[in-house]
Amino acid sequence: MRPKRSVLGMVGVTTMLLTAAFTTASAEAAAPSDQGAGARALVAPAAPADARPASLAAAASPGISPGVRTSHVPPSGSYGCDSGNLCTLVWDPTTSDWKIFYLYNCNRYSVYNWEGNGWYFDNQTGNPTSYLYYQNGGVDKSFQPGGGQQGQNWTPIFSVRNC
Repeated sequence: MRPKRSVLGMVGVTTMLLTAAFTTASAEAAAPSDQGAGARALVAPAAPADARPASLAAAASPGISPGVRTSHVPPSGSYGCDSGNLCTLVWDPTTSDWKIFYLYNCNRYSVYNWEGNGWYFDNQTGNPTSYLYYQNGGVDKSFQPGGGQQGQNWTPIFSVRNC
């Protein structure tokens, strides 16, 4: 009788482990999409006039610290900016497309390799004021949500605060 209980016990434990593994996997698969109810559908601008092919560019991909969710969109391609985000578009010479940074958490973000003209769209809620800062800490621009997709020269910008 003892071996039978051990086998049944092991089958039960194995079943529970497999159930836990599949339940976790399906929960991850059911994560909300990037396009929530408050998302705005936008069109990326054309490539910058001075953009070089990725194969010729001796540049680095734009980045941000602390890290945020990013994606890429081709010139004139569609992208979404979820409610609650400040979305910035920076030309990525390593991929020859726009790199989108989704700034959601209130923070002052340091930016690097943000060069040339780009865009931003402020789809935040609660009417916060965002700031773009020069290297010396001076304010280049402050703005609040609304007003559509706005052009921005990223070259002199060293940090962004989205609240």
